[in-house]
Amino acid sequence: MKLISGGVCAAKGFKANGLHCGIRPKTTKKDLSLVCSEVPASAAAVYTTNLVKGAPITVTKDHISSGIAQAAICNSGNANTCNADGVEIAEEMCAMLSKELGIKQSDVIVASTGVIGQPLNLAPIREKIGELAAGLSAEGNADAAEAIMTTDTVKKEAAVEFEIDGKVCHLGGMAKGSGMIHPNMATMLVFLTTDVSITPEMLQKALSTDVQSTFNMISVDGDTSTNDMVSIMANGLAGNRMITAEDDAFRTFMEALNTVTIHLCRMIAGDGEGATKLLECRVEGAANEKTAKTVARGVICSSLLKAAMFGADANWGRVLCAIGYCGADVDVQKVDVTFRSAKGEILVCKNGAGVPFSEEKAKEILLEKEIDILIGLNDGEALATAWGCDLTYDYVKINGDYRS
Repeated sequence: MKLISGGVCAAKGFKANGLHCGIRPKTTKKDLSLVCSEVPASAAAVYTTNLVKGAPITVTKDHISSGIAQAAICNSGNANTCNADGVEIAEEMCAMLSKELGIKQSDVIVASTGVIGQPLNLAPIREKIGELAAGLSAEGNADAAEAIMTTDTVKKEAAVEFEIDGKVCHLGGMAKGSGMIHPNMATMLVFLTTDVSITPEMLQKALSTDVQSTFNMISVDGDTSTNDMVSIMANGLAGNRMITAEDDAFRTFMEALNTVTIHLCRMIAGDGEGATKLLECRVEGAANEKTAKTVARGVICSSLLKAAMFGADANWGRVLCAIGYCGADVDVQKVDVTFRSAKGEILVCKNGAGVPFSEEKAKEILLEKEIDILIGLNDGEALATAWGCDLTYDYVKINGDYRS
């Protein structure tokens, strides 16, 4: 498994583009993104569990119910949510793209992200969609990744190269996510592409399984968005034998998928709105996986813990507090807590009680950009990891004037 460049264009037969069309008239930021496969591809997706869902979610669900897609179009700056004509707008975006690319309208994945409750004007998209399609390129991944950003401060891309049946395969992706991030699928927009040959059914199984330990384990602010989804297209151009069952080839594919999604998870968590630090909570020694995940999520979601990490305060009591209310069946008198970063590690809690430690050393460790919160439950063999970020003054500033 080798990390490579290329994002959504790393896989054979995929091209991408991104440009500014004017959905956000007060800025020149790119706001329209496109990813396209040379041939129809197996497709799968997972969606937000928020009862308020953006119109693009409804349209995409309908389109890929066939298990096939060939392109994904996404606009930023407007979520196309809670609008009476939202579905019609989303379908028209697909229709315009269908005409430009000569593909089926039903083979288009559509997504939108941005402000909720404002009508999406199609005029800027209609004016630029020809240019968007004409500019598709095997090197267009960076432009596409930039065009899906809202409050994100950095592009988020990852890709891997691997082998199945002696064939060189690739899997890559791009993501956006900075605010309204919480472990309750989905929590961001993620577009994945691969040249592996796999049935839609096995692709859906792979994605649905993977998100439980990756995208469902991120939290920035406790809010679950209305538009978010993770989609994947697999066009089969690598030439491997079609994956139809949970065999060795499927397991290799799962490893590749997990490698890319974990990289994207870390990028999303580290780029949380106003964040200065990436937090990774690793839980070991749990009685079962459910307990491990519940504890990891509970700690990473704690606003008090996130605030302490912003202040580089080794307030381990907030870790214990979060474990105590997260709902997991845990013997708190067995819990160990260690903080770790590039500056070293320090044990702050043993068997549910504090131990002597250097506050100066702890401060030095917690001033780093990446911090690991290591929790030992000492009750079994299960483990889990969750990702988050610190809670800063800037989070409030960003969301206090989001619409402007």
